[in-house]
Amino acid sequence: MHDKRIMLMITIILTLLGIMAVGAIGNTQNSTADSGNDVLNDSYGEYMKIEVNGKVLNVKLENNEATKNLIEKLKNGAIKINAKEYGGFEKVGDLGFSLPTNDTYIKTSPGDLVLYQGNQVSLFYNSNSWNYTKLGEVQNVSETELKNILGTGDVELVLSL
Repeated sequence: MHDKRIMLMITIILTLLGIMAVGAIGNTQNSTADSGNDVLNDSYGEYMKIEVNGKVLNVKLENNEATKNLIEKLKNGAIKINAKEYGGFEKVGDLGFSLPTNDTYIKTSPGDLVLYQGNQVSLFYNSNSWNYTKLGEVQNVSETELKNILGTGDVELVLSL
């Protein structure tokens, strides 16, 4: 009789441990998904492309209202921007529409893509400091490569997803 009670208690304990283990796995999966979303929200993880002078640049986007609105616009198709050479450090052009701004005083780096005055996009190949809403950053292209791709003078930037 004593052995049957011990076996029954062991069975109950193992069953409870099994239930707790399954619950823990489920919670781990949920927390992984949640933390994945947190990571996504921190670094956003969204990309867009800029085609310029026959080259395609990948831009990792910031997580802000401007980029979210820009992505919505890009879902309807590519956006062409006639970008003018400006100041020996950027190519800047009119979007043709406005995006929400969250301007802060920043020092740009080569490869930074920013929103200026809510309706202009600037792609930097050198540095500048001003009040901008950062949209993103060109990935895996050196400063020298970027300068060569952008060339001298005005260019057409084609933004797409």
